[in-house]
Amino acid sequence: MAVAWIEELFTVGEQRVDELEVYGFSGTSISADLKQRRVSLCSSSVETGLCIRTIDKGKIGSSSTNDPQQWQACLDAAIAGGRLATPQEWKGLPDPVALPTTDFAWDPDLVVEPTTAQELLVGMLEGALEYPDATVTSGGAGVAVGEITFANSHGVRYTSRQSDVSISLEAISGQSTGYEFDHAFSRSQVNPQRVGEQAACLASRSAGGKDIPSGEYDVVLSPMAYADLLSGIFVPALSGRNVLQGRSKLATKIGETITAPLLSFFDDPHRVGATGSTWFDAEGTPTRRLDFVRDGVLTGFAYDLKTAYRAGLQSTGSAIRGGFAGLPAIGHHNFVVDGKRDVVFDEPAIYVHSVVGAHTANPLSGDFSVEMSNPFWVRDGELAEPVRGAMLTGNFFDLQRQVAALGKESRAVGSYILPPVKINNVRVIGK
Repeated sequence: MAVAWIEELFTVGEQRVDELEVYGFSGTSISADLKQRRVSLCSSSVETGLCIRTIDKGKIGSSSTNDPQQWQACLDAAIAGGRLATPQEWKGLPDPVALPTTDFAWDPDLVVEPTTAQELLVGMLEGALEYPDATVTSGGAGVAVGEITFANSHGVRYTSRQSDVSISLEAISGQSTGYEFDHAFSRSQVNPQRVGEQAACLASRSAGGKDIPSGEYDVVLSPMAYADLLSGIFVPALSGRNVLQGRSKLATKIGETITAPLLSFFDDPHRVGATGSTWFDAEGTPTRRLDFVRDGVLTGFAYDLKTAYRAGLQSTGSAIRGGFAGLPAIGHHNFVVDGKRDVVFDEPAIYVHSVVGAHTANPLSGDFSVEMSNPFWVRDGELAEPVRGAMLTGNFFDLQRQVAALGKESRAVGSYILPPVKINNVRVIGK
């Protein structure tokens, strides 16, 4: 992104407000969608844009545009919006620090062309052929590269390049479906054949499932299933904003044991190879490892600048944005679940590949009831016969104390990096 107009923006803006920041993005992407075994849509996009945030006498204003050349009008709109805002406690934007210039999640050799997406789709379709009784219903592949530019009136000037490759496939066999995905920053790190084979395998092997009676069972949640429940229930309770608003069940539990001692949760923004890794957050605050739970004990919460100042604290470098037009919000970069690793398939249990309905859980109480997708009995260390549709229910905060083991291999699920998790005595509603 051009620098000349950014410097001109600060020259003009600093005469009108106390502080301001610019968050800019430019990138290109290719995506292709499957309908059964044919490409139904292929699209490409070139995206540029910026968001300006102004602070004047504690009043915060913002505006965004997808045309950086219109920065003057964007600045005017941000200042006008700030005049209508309510003043709040504010202690200033970050000052510049010397950060490494290496990019964590960047593949300079990634080719953003339709042929790349096509190769990924073909690979998944070839993998699905391993289970001829399963029919591919849909799928997709996406390839993207982009650059973030962050600057503020304190002299911060940071840039970061990112690349992304994502694939997914869904298959059906009879009344049973299977879904699998993969994503990484490099083409070499995704395995389309495996994604296609796994989706077809799940659909094929889930056919003919048997009902189970309601009761308490030991359950192994796949990384996908555990990430869905974590993101909908537990992680919101770690937000400093929810703590300040009295909307976190964990607000008063710092220093207390809240999970099984084998569990540790932390944000690792400097993890090599992870797609969320970054040296600075969406407000220009340098990032660092942030421990939430260490050996079962709650140790901290996540804060951005605005929420930290309200709480009389410092930002934890946890600000994220959902695109250039989005304002900073509290989040995480790479949420890692870690601890002592063990075997999770050593005893009879129910394996759950994914869940449906995690968004309906109550993040305040932790109560949830979700449908199990692609569940199987675990016998003799392997997946055995499929289980017909049943529900998992309970309190997710309480279940963290019942975690019995973490699997040996972790995988990335969105911004989460985690292993399969075995939890004892989980309530299952069957027939």
